[in-house]
Amino acid sequence: MSPELISILVLVVVFVIATTRSVNMGALAFAAAFAVGELVADLDADGIFAGFPGDLFVVLVGVTYLFAIARANGTTDWLVHASIRLVRGRVALIPWVMFFLTGALTAIGAVSPAAVAIVAPIALSFASRYGISPLLMGAMVVHGAQGGGFSPISIYGTIVNGIVERENLPGNEIALFLASLFANIVIAGVVFVLFGGRRLWAQGAVAVDEEPGGTPDAGTGTAGPTPAENTDGTGPSPTGTAVITRPDAPDTTRLNPARTATLTALVALVVAVLAFDLDAGLSAITLAVLLSTAWPEDSRKAVGQIAWSTVLLICGVLTYVGVLDQMGTIKWAGEGVGGIGVPLLAAVLLCYIGAIVSAFASSVGIMGALIPLAVPFLAQGEIGAVGMVAALAVSATVVDVSPFSTNGALVLAAAPDVDRERFFRQLMIYGGIVVAVVPAVAWLVMVVPGWG
Repeated sequence: MSPELISILVLVVVFVIATTRSVNMGALAFAAAFAVGELVADLDADGIFAGFPGDLFVVLVGVTYLFAIARANGTTDWLVHASIRLVRGRVALIPWVMFFLTGALTAIGAVSPAAVAIVAPIALSFASRYGISPLLMGAMVVHGAQGGGFSPISIYGTIVNGIVERENLPGNEIALFLASLFANIVIAGVVFVLFGGRRLWAQGAVAVDEEPGGTPDAGTGTAGPTPAENTDGTGPSPTGTAVITRPDAPDTTRLNPARTATLTALVALVVAVLAFDLDAGLSAITLAVLLSTAWPEDSRKAVGQIAWSTVLLICGVLTYVGVLDQMGTIKWAGEGVGGIGVPLLAAVLLCYIGAIVSAFASSVGIMGALIPLAVPFLAQGEIGAVGMVAALAVSATVVDVSPFSTNGALVLAAAPDVDRERFFRQLMIYGGIVVAVVPAVAWLVMVVPGWG
């Protein structure tokens, strides 16, 4: 049995044990990385740790730390109230506002994880407050980021178009952008309908009580149900009629010095990431430390609210994927498919490899590896290069809703007041469905007609 096949089988075993024994998958993946790295790939500790995602570790810790402080001092509640006022109480519009906001950030040059890191905590705090499915809100944020991710001036767009130019393939920057945007809008629309969007439209507008300690109630005198009615992660029952009141709750409709400083910190994070291209994780943790120093009473518990179990899970899995990359497993699988003599079959298999690997690793990295593998059969002229590149781009990025990808991990870490294990399983199932369905649809729509 080849080392590459052994490494894939070990990954399958990790998934099986994690799902059947409720063991943290990250811890299992660290053990698997050690065993496979030392015994199969002949890697030392330095070689194994080379795949540890240090940048993602800092992003997850920094962003969840900063937004834990924002939740503690009421800033996220204030933002939720402001969002409701902005859309005149139409809660159903908020997921789409988050979709297009994240898309706009990536379209103008923000790295996709940075845009998700900025928007997801606010979006999911809103979802928690108004009983919206966290899966719905998280998916809207991630698909929004990918929808704008291939504009001609975006990070993804410039990298992929550069690869196409380097490989002397015909390209179309606008077609690539529109293909990704349209695909993600369609997926977001399906998610919206399936996970509570129709109920949100039927609910109509809500009014935000402007009195201190007020809470949202429906304009018709009804309100969302209590959290107990939202235990399945798909949103509350539309039959709840009790008005929620919390007379002892702090006023979340007004700014105070701590909230003003936190809002300033959030703006500073956006500017640091977009304007100065600074690391989102390091920027977030620096701002969190400054806020903690100024208002220690608000942030005393924030460190404990960092999503440590999520950090362990994601870092462990990605470390193992790094071992797979170093021992050549990913390249081995791609070359095996690239050698198939039937171009259309090779094309759909490459789309699936891009989707599966990207669910655990860098989307751009996998495209950089797969596009060159497609060059031989693209040169035969039976398949259009523009459509093939677009299909690979869509297949490799829409799967970023997976909890093992950076964007999915940020969504998982940012969700307040949820059962994280349950939410993790929901994201994993949804990501699996996307991996199973989208590459085939992208191939059928973009490759089979022979675009370009």
